[in-house]
Amino acid sequence: MTFPALQDYLDRLRHTPVDTSLWLDPQGKAHGRYLNSTLTSVYQPIRTLADHRIVGVQGYMRSHSRNDAGLSVWKLLDTVATDDQSIELDRLCRLLHVLNFYRQPELVDADLYLSVHARLLSAVDSNHGMSFRHVLDVLGLPHRKIILQLPMIQPDQAWIAHYVADNYRRNGFRLAINVADVRQGLAQLTQIRPDVIKVDVRELYDEVAALELLLEAQTNHVSVVFKRVESQGVHDKLLRLAERAPQSLKVQGHLWDQPRSVFAEWDIVSEQQPLGATS
Repeated sequence: MTFPALQDYLDRLRHTPVDTSLWLDPQGKAHGRYLNSTLTSVYQPIRTLADHRIVGVQGYMRSHSRNDAGLSVWKLLDTVATDDQSIELDRLCRLLHVLNFYRQPELVDADLYLSVHARLLSAVDSNHGMSFRHVLDVLGLPHRKIILQLPMIQPDQAWIAHYVADNYRRNGFRLAINVADVRQGLAQLTQIRPDVIKVDVRELYDEVAALELLLEAQTNHVSVVFKRVESQGVHDKLLRLAERAPQSLKVQGHLWDQPRSVFAEWDIVSEQQPLGATS
């Protein structure tokens, strides 16, 4: 699939000086500048547990480095940015993510997960989702492939989370929520009505509750992603869970992938084994 409006925009960026707010490097990667920091995108895949096929990627904004190992931009800038600057930074991050994602035809069938920073829950206005939708429409990009990922929601943030979720949902975006454990996932499944629940697998101690979450998610057409898979022991625990699960498991973590900026076609159809596995 090609995107003519996006290609026209990228062609114009190729002639933009590097000292501006947005430009392309010789390899075609989009970079941005904010508060004297050079920023770009990296992505960590979300895979099916059964065959390790990439079904989505999560975008992370990093300071520029030659080997994709830059620092988190929010950690660098969050303490010095005002609310208005944080919203401006968020919009720049989303633009960079979609430019660097959709310029790679290998990723076109995958979902793109973009995080909503916790600070933005109370800072964004009612037009924030509309503004992002407008950017995608101008570039001719499919908004339904983008999943906006809410941060972990505290009890006193519930009404704000509902407000933000409704805003994004009205503008046609799918939603993911991050939860600390499967019990919190069960509680928020009906409260927020997400399309995806992302569970921190390091807190996966209750297999009965995990199976209950997977069953309720299946009934409500919600996907579950187990994130932060970082050890062979956790991977083996998920394999045992998958034997009884009512839906196929999706996973994300350093056991398979460090975040990186560019993917090749073989990455998307890869059936490589996780680190530490034997053939």
